[in-house]
Amino acid sequence: MSAKYQTYPEYKDSGVKWLGMVPTYWEIKKLGHFFEERKEKVSDKNFPPLSVTMQGIVPQLATAAKTDAGDNRKLVLKNDFVINSRSDRKGSSGVSPYDGSVSLISIVFSPRRIQPAFVHHLLRSYPFQEEFYRHGKGIVADLWSTNSSEMKNILIPDISEDEQTQIANFLDYETVKIDTLIEKQQLLIKLLKEKRQAVISHAVTKGLNPDAPMRDSGVEWLGEVPEHWIAKNSSYLFSTSPRNGISPAVSTSTNAIPTFSISAVRNGKVDIKNNVKWTSLSDEEAKRFRIKSNTILLVRGNGNLSMVGQAGLTDKVIPNKCIYPDILIKIELSNSKMTNEFFVYAWNSFYVREQLERKAKTTNGTYKVSGADIKNITLAEPPIEEQKLIAKWIAEAISKLEKLMDSAEIMLRHLKERRTALISAAVTGKIDVRNWRSPEQIQLNGEETP
Repeated sequence: MSAKYQTYPEYKDSGVKWLGMVPTYWEIKKLGHFFEERKEKVSDKNFPPLSVTMQGIVPQLATAAKTDAGDNRKLVLKNDFVINSRSDRKGSSGVSPYDGSVSLISIVFSPRRIQPAFVHHLLRSYPFQEEFYRHGKGIVADLWSTNSSEMKNILIPDISEDEQTQIANFLDYETVKIDTLIEKQQLLIKLLKEKRQAVISHAVTKGLNPDAPMRDSGVEWLGEVPEHWIAKNSSYLFSTSPRNGISPAVSTSTNAIPTFSISAVRNGKVDIKNNVKWTSLSDEEAKRFRIKSNTILLVRGNGNLSMVGQAGLTDKVIPNKCIYPDILIKIELSNSKMTNEFFVYAWNSFYVREQLERKAKTTNGTYKVSGADIKNITLAEPPIEEQKLIAKWIAEAISKLEKLMDSAEIMLRHLKERRTALISAAVTGKIDVRNWRSPEQIQLNGEETP
């Protein structure tokens, strides 16, 4: 970071771990010196509900969990800093551009001797967020809260308002540029994913021969298929009934029976090796739920509708005695009718998603499909040899797209890391931006851009 930007002439040890070395003239004071806590309780009928997110403070999201505490919320006024006190919401904070109300689990501070624009970057910076949640307390290992009295004692820089404004202006300008690049990478990834899905869906419904005679499948969301293909109920393909897995208590012993988390199912694959967990199940109890390589597993339930019913094939190498969790369904096919590879591609296609999402039922925000739902999905069935050719062609086509997605994901990660590092460096004094001017300011003064 310092290779591109100047550093301050002299530094001193701040004595504060999260700040490290700071410019010699910077003073360090308790956060409570710069803010007053706002504790007033209000109703969301009078002050519109706001959501505290990792992107800042926004009007309440449609996806936000709703409670009956409409008359028991905290007041937020424009330029107040709000942070979610719970560790499972790390990074959710920001200066509010709105008057409104937030949940009581949020801490609301009104800036009094510090610039809100500087606050928005300083208190959202990665090192500050880590310091804030480090002060949390609770009885659950991965969920605790930090209270306002602890927050008030955190030490932060005390610098002039002019320098605060200069740092904020610099970060506003530079982060907008990075955010624009991030948005472009995210759009590219989205388009590549859509292309991947379209490639699969076209191949498993229309085949590889553009000149093949077509006929109406008789199924609304399937449309026309090659005339020699069969459209049949999926239960016709199964050699056994779909079976739910089992989710016993987790064990700390690596000699226990291995299982894995639902996050293993992604993009038509089941990546067990990177998602292994251990259970307390006995060998006898586990026998019925063991899996091997090239096993088809479907997601039975998820809070995300687009994930429900997603299919994946297990890794080539499976941990010994591995079982599959209850949230997944195991599928076994009659090999003479459909290959596992073609089934997974077809099952994850647009036309099967249409059917699954119609059948999924929701309870407390979780969508689920049953074995009976799975058995009543219509699939297009080409001859076996054609299935093998289609699956091979799809694998090669999406391999190219996935390489592009991997490159885009790497670029996206680097951009986000750069954004985080730039903010941290500026607000903790690792780079000196006091003389920074935007290109517009330079042009206005008739100077040449360096």
